[in-house]
Amino acid sequence: MSRTVIVVPCYNEARRLDPDALAEFVERHDDIDFKLVNDGSSDDTLERLRLLESRHPSRFSVLDLDPNRGKAEAVRRGISASFGEGVGCVGFWDADLATPLAAIPQLRGVLDAKPGIDMVFGSRVKLLGRSIERKMARHYLGRVFATVVSVMLRLGIYDTQCGAKLFRATPEIQALFADPFTTTWVFDVEIIARLIQARRLTHGADVAESIYEYPLEEWRDVAGSKLHASDFARAVLEILHIWRTYLR
Repeated sequence: MSRTVIVVPCYNEARRLDPDALAEFVERHDDIDFKLVNDGSSDDTLERLRLLESRHPSRFSVLDLDPNRGKAEAVRRGISASFGEGVGCVGFWDADLATPLAAIPQLRGVLDAKPGIDMVFGSRVKLLGRSIERKMARHYLGRVFATVVSVMLRLGIYDTQCGAKLFRATPEIQALFADPFTTTWVFDVEIIARLIQARRLTHGADVAESIYEYPLEEWRDVAGSKLHASDFARAVLEILHIWRTYLR
């Protein structure tokens, strides 16, 4: 696989960001770079990102958005700016590293081994021999949400909301990020819905054959999450909006 670029959206992440972990990772993987998106932070996030960029200018680049645009737009802007010559895949990763960086080569290995796969999603499946540390309330809300999404998409997907995803850098995938998302909390689902709509128009391959869920070996809830259980109701409304916009 050629070069990989990982987008890391950051909003007030000065306390949770681990620059040393990012720097050590790129030293071990010379074909994986990062685009760090500062999403209108009001703390010292931008300064920390700029420092990382200045120390490793060929491996990290900073995209500064002002004012705050929200995670969906930060991810979209970062990924759209990452497509280019020599890039084999792009993706996004949560800044808190709830999913360890070591999973990036594992997800990319799926794209290397399976030419028919265009999207690889980290999936938080609690299996023996794996360390998935998730708060019980969020786990059960997540299972209800995933069931609603599966029914709507007619796709047997287990986990759409894990912040660890890779995409093959094809013109079709690039088009999915061309326009701003119409949702804020569940843009991950909107990406899939856009692909389903595009495949229907072109009579392309079944989307179920193009997405691979990779059971993560490790994931942990990190303190300071900006998502709360009360956001579940808003997410369900956004799911209905996605259905009306792309799927009905």
